[in-house]
Amino acid sequence: MYRRCFKNLPSIRLGMIPAWLCLVSVSLQGAVMFTQEIASSYDVTHGLPSNEVHSIYLNENGQMTVITDAGLCRWTGDAWEKITTELWDVEGSSIPGKLLRTTDAQTTQSAQLADGRWVVGSSNGLSIQSGDHLEPWNVSDGLGRIWGARDVRGVVVDEQSQLWFGTLAGLACFTGDGWKFYEGKDGLPYNDFTQFAAGPDGEVWFGTKKGLIRWQAGKWAYRQGKRWLPDDDVHDLTVDPSGHVWVATSKGVGVIRRVPMTFAEKADMYEKEIEQYIKRTPYGYVSEVTLGSPGDKSDIHYHDSDNDGLWTAMYGAGECFAYAATENPQAKQRAHQAFKALQFLQTVTQSGSHPAPKGYVARTILSTSLPDPNEGRLEQDIRSRDEHDSLWKAYEPRWPISEDGQWYWKSDTSSDELDGHYFFYPLYYDLVAETEGQREAVRDVVRDLTDHLIVHGYNLVDHTGTVTRWGVYSPEGVNHDPNWWAERGLKSLSMLSYLAVAAHITGETRYLDRQNELIRDHAFDTNALIYKIHRGIGSGNQSDDEMAFMCYYNLLRYTPDGPLKDRILLSFYAAWLNESPEMNPFFHFAYAAHARGREVNDPWGSHSIDPGTDWLEDSLLTLKGFPLDRLNWSSQNSHRLDLVPLPESNTIDLLDRDQRARGYLVDGKVLPIENRHFNHWNTDPWTLDYGGNGTVLASGTVYLLPYYMGLYHGFLK
Repeated sequence: MYRRCFKNLPSIRLGMIPAWLCLVSVSLQGAVMFTQEIASSYDVTHGLPSNEVHSIYLNENGQMTVITDAGLCRWTGDAWEKITTELWDVEGSSIPGKLLRTTDAQTTQSAQLADGRWVVGSSNGLSIQSGDHLEPWNVSDGLGRIWGARDVRGVVVDEQSQLWFGTLAGLACFTGDGWKFYEGKDGLPYNDFTQFAAGPDGEVWFGTKKGLIRWQAGKWAYRQGKRWLPDDDVHDLTVDPSGHVWVATSKGVGVIRRVPMTFAEKADMYEKEIEQYIKRTPYGYVSEVTLGSPGDKSDIHYHDSDNDGLWTAMYGAGECFAYAATENPQAKQRAHQAFKALQFLQTVTQSGSHPAPKGYVARTILSTSLPDPNEGRLEQDIRSRDEHDSLWKAYEPRWPISEDGQWYWKSDTSSDELDGHYFFYPLYYDLVAETEGQREAVRDVVRDLTDHLIVHGYNLVDHTGTVTRWGVYSPEGVNHDPNWWAERGLKSLSMLSYLAVAAHITGETRYLDRQNELIRDHAFDTNALIYKIHRGIGSGNQSDDEMAFMCYYNLLRYTPDGPLKDRILLSFYAAWLNESPEMNPFFHFAYAAHARGREVNDPWGSHSIDPGTDWLEDSLLTLKGFPLDRLNWSSQNSHRLDLVPLPESNTIDLLDRDQRARGYLVDGKVLPIENRHFNHWNTDPWTLDYGGNGTVLASGTVYLLPYYMGLYHGFLK
C-alpha cells in the first residue's frame, strides 16, 4: 500500500536549470565546464532504518523522503533521519479515486499532461483520462505493431511536455511531430523498466531491473553496477532541481550527482589520489594498489607489477606535457621523480648478486624486507613454459638483489618497458630538463640503453647472458625466425623509434647510421608499414596497440621530412583507422598531433590522412565520462539491447578472450568509458563485461596522459 499511494502523490514540477550550467560543451575553441557524474550510496550506516527502500519522493519544499521496510525517512543533507510523525494521508490520491476504481489492473505510474488530463500505466496497458474515467490508449507505430496495449512499466511527462511510456518492447514518446519509438536498434540500452522520472534540461531517467538509463538531447546513457548504484534493481527514482537523480533499491539509496567541473579540476583529483594512495617506494612507481576491503582506501596494500616501468613512464610523460602546457611546478617535480624512478631501474641492475650487462633496465623493484619473490618462481615459470608459452624463460634468480642489499630487481624485461622508457625520455629531455646536469643524466641513460641493444645485435640481454622473452629486435629474429614473424612490424617500428630518440637526445649521428642500416639492409621501414596483422576492428592486442602508438609518436616527432616519415605516416594512418572506434583520447591525440592537414602520396596521387572530426568529439566524451572513482567495480553490458556482437574471426590468439562476450554499440563504437573499467589503456575495449569487487584502486594516468597531451598540442584549452 505504501508504494502505490506514495507514487500517487502530486508530481513535482522541477525548476529549470539553464542549459549552460548543466551541460556546457567543450570544444577546440574553448573549454569552460562539463557535467561530471559523482555517485554516492547510502544504507543503514548512514541513518536509513532499513536498506529495503520502496519509494523516494521530493516534496514541494525540496525535502527528500523515502519509504523503507522500517518506515519513513528523510534526508537532512548529510545523513538520513527517521520520521516519527505521519506526514501524509496514505489513502489519498493525486488522481480522483473513482478513476482508479474503474480498473482492477495494477497501476505502475501516472503522469499529468499539459492539458490537465491524466495518463496511467498499468498491467492492462496505457490509459488516458476521458471525463471522469480512464480509456485505453493503444498507439500504433505504423509497422503493424500496437504499443501500450498491456504491461506499461512507466509513464512520465518531461519538461518539454512530451509523454513517455515504456513496455518490454521499448519506449514511446509523444512529441510535437507525433509518436517516436525507441528499441535497441535505436540506441535504447535496456527495456525491463520499473519507474520513470523527468529532470531539468530535457532529461528523462528510466529505472530498470538492471540499472538506470538517461535520455537527453538524443543521447542515451546507461548506469549499472556498484560504481553507480547500490543495487541494479531500481524500485523508484526522482530527480531534484539540480539534476541529481536519487534511486531507491533493496540495498539502500543511491544518488548520481551531476556537478559542473573543468578538466583541470578533474586532473587535480586524480593527481592527489596518485600522490596519496598509488605511488610505491620512495621512487614513486605508479601502477595500482589493492584494498583490504571493497572501497576502503584506509587499508592500502602495495605490490609490484610486471610493467611498473611502463606505467611510471606513461605517468611521467603526462607530467612532462603538463609542465610544458601549464608551467605548474608540481608537474615539473613529478616529472623529475618519474625520471629518477626509471633511471634507477637501469642503475640497480649494474651490480649486486647477479649484475646485468651495461644499460639493461629492470621491470621493477621490491624491498628485500618483503618475502623473497624467487621462492616458488622457478616451478611457476616451468609450468608457464610447458603449458602456455614455449618461449617462456625458466631460470633463477628472476629477482636478483641489488649491491646495497635493499632491493630485489625483476628481470626478463619486456618490450613494453622499453617502449615506455623511450616514450618518456625525449619528453623529459625536451620539456622539463633545464640544467646541463639533468640533460646529461638523460643522455647517459638513453646512450647506455641504446648501446646495450646495438652491442647485443638489437636484442635485450639480461644477467643470464640470454635474450629476454620479449627482447628480440634483431634482423635475424624478426625477419627470419618463424617465432617472431608476427612481431616483425611492431619490433621494427620500435627499434626505428628508439634509434631516432637516441640520436635526438645524444646528438650522435651514429644512431641514425644504424637506423639507415636497418632500413637499407633489413627493410625495417617496410616491416613497420604493417605493425600488426589485424582481422578487422577489435582484433589484435591492445598492449601492442598502446606500444605502437607511443613509438609512432616519437618516430614521427624526431624524424625529418623524407621517405621514412612518409612511410611511417601511412602506417600510422592505417593503425589509427583500425583503432578509431575505440574512442581512446591518447590514441586520437597521438595521431592528430602528426596527421592533421597531412597528405600522403602514391602512384595514384595525393590522399588526405587528416583524422576528420570525430576524433576530437570522441576524445572529449571519453575524458568527460571517466568516472572519478578508479576502483575496479564490475560492469555488466552483455545483456544490453544496443549492441552488435563482434565476429569471432576478429579475435586473434588471445586466450583470455576466448570466453568473453565482445561487441560494440549500434553506432559502431565501443561502450562509453562510464560502462567499462580498466587500469591501463592496454585493456580490450571491445569486451562487454568487466569483473571486479572494488578492491583494486587504479591510477588516473589513463586520464592524465591524454588530457595533458591534448593541452600541450592545443586540442584543449
